[in-house]
Amino acid sequence: MGLNMKKEIGIGWLVGVIATTIGVMICVSLIAMAKGLPFMETLTFYQRSGSLWMILSLGALPNLLAFFGFLKINREYRARGVLLATFMTAIIAYLIYFL
Repeated sequence: MGLNMKKEIGIGWLVGVIATTIGVMICVSLIAMAKGLPFMETLTFYQRSGSLWMILSLGALPNLLAFFGFLKINREYRARGVLLATFMTAIIAYLIYFL
């Protein structure tokens, strides 16, 4: 695997991680606004109740936009990186759920 290919996958992975982080923040913010609670209190509630995996899974939805956006502009290796970040998020969510 060439250095340029690894760089492109790395960029895609970083975009996927950032998109997931933003998605989690938006998801928690929407729930917090709907319930009239502060952001950190809402996040702590889901962490204590063992439902943080749900928020993490919903937060990964913006990766769809990044993945198909990269495919549309013919950046296949970046799309692979986003897919790698999405799989990583899924594995983390399942570990949180089962542990």
